[in-house]
Amino acid sequence: MAIISLPSRQELALMGVTLFWGGTFLIVHVTLRHCGPLFFVGLRFMTAGLIGCTVFHRALRRISLTEMGAGMAIGITIWAGYTLQTYGLQTISSSRSAFLTALYVPIVPLLQWIVLHRPPRLMNWVGIGLAFGGLMLLAGGGATQGGFGRGEWATVLCAVSVAAEIMLISHCATLGDSRRITVVQLLVAGLLALLAMPVAGERLPEFSWIWIAGGVGLGVGSMFVQLAMNWAQKAVSPTRATIIYAGEPVWGGAIGRMANDLLPATSVLGACCIVAGVLASEIRLPARPEPRK
Repeated sequence: MAIISLPSRQELALMGVTLFWGGTFLIVHVTLRHCGPLFFVGLRFMTAGLIGCTVFHRALRRISLTEMGAGMAIGITIWAGYTLQTYGLQTISSSRSAFLTALYVPIVPLLQWIVLHRPPRLMNWVGIGLAFGGLMLLAGGGATQGGFGRGEWATVLCAVSVAAEIMLISHCATLGDSRRITVVQLLVAGLLALLAMPVAGERLPEFSWIWIAGGVGLGVGSMFVQLAMNWAQKAVSPTRATIIYAGEPVWGGAIGRMANDLLPATSVLGACCIVAGVLASEIRLPARPEPRK
């Protein structure tokens, strides 16, 4: 008989991360009307990193080269993912961005299989398949909004970066203190974004309380989110974490809907498939009894 297990503390933390992510798409979409993407990413993660330095300043005194390297590697993927996502949000809706970003769902277990040689369980595959089908319906539901342009392709590349980030976090989280690794990755992501501004020809924006509120507010949230991810993924596999993260576009779409970001019927069906995928991944099939010799 199949068994449905209750989520652990770590899994509940990742569910909270997913809810936070779903709510950020609309905030970023609005904030980008007042500043450039690189500046926003830089402000967001430098704020998060500086808060981390203040809160964990004693722990940072004992930072090791291994923790520095782990934080820098994760920080590069965070910078790439959020910069591409923020760039895409300049031209596509928050709901569409949420759906396309979540394409990392089928990418992570494949990377885990190839890199870590950990094949997903049967019900993981079922959950992945349902989530992937739902994402295709969600992405296809936006075809009437102008097809695939630069914003969409940037968001797809963002999904690849997010998959790499999840893999790195699972690999690096056990290499040292989560607090020190988190602070390094936040500072690296923010610094890379600010350094890339002159290269991309992006100028400093005019003063606005909107980009201050959006950047600083999400910066505070990002510090807790990355800390939670580094802590939780010590005990949660990349495949399991990815299935939980698959709920992100559902929350993003729901919040976008409240802001009159209407979704077609295919997108609603896709959201239902993702929820079904998350539930399917919770099912534990009984092990086959070994034959008697």
